[in-house]
Amino acid sequence: MEIKSKIIKDYDLLKSKLLAHKILGHKVICTIGSWDMLHIGHLRYLNRSRQEGDILVVGVDSDRGIKSYKGPNRPIIPEDERMEMLCYQNCVDYVTLVDDITENGEWEYRIIKEMPVDIFVAVSGNSYTPKQIKEIKNHCKLMILPRQAEKTSSTDIIQNVLKNHLLSKVSRLKSKKR
Repeated sequence: MEIKSKIIKDYDLLKSKLLAHKILGHKVICTIGSWDMLHIGHLRYLNRSRQEGDILVVGVDSDRGIKSYKGPNRPIIPEDERMEMLCYQNCVDYVTLVDDITENGEWEYRIIKEMPVDIFVAVSGNSYTPKQIKEIKNHCKLMILPRQAEKTSSTDIIQNVLKNHLLSKVSRLKSKKR
């Protein structure tokens, strides 16, 4: 399969492909995320998710969606590039865009409402509210994995880079004043 052919933004086309897999007896696993600044925790998480079934569908939050819940300076990597990066991971079978975020920033669950998903994989912590967890369970089985990297997160990486950059700038300013 050509790498970029893993990207299917059209939910009807993706659904038809997944239904074909279901006819073959395949178990479909789905997860979603920002996947901004791809790191070891992401890759461990994806590989662990794939172990739960035969087909892994990865939803990528749109740039618009990420801005709504992470702020105006995110994402760092544009959605098309984040989608392509995920295609290079052998454990990933299909990648699609998740852009069903309301103006209030609430997810509308299209990917699990419209796709024949057996298991939705989420990361433990505060990624989903109890209300969202209940909604997910109305459509498929939910599996919650612990964070797969103890010391690494995209937000931490970005904050550390900015902090170190600002500290070096402040240090230079101080040395110029002397």
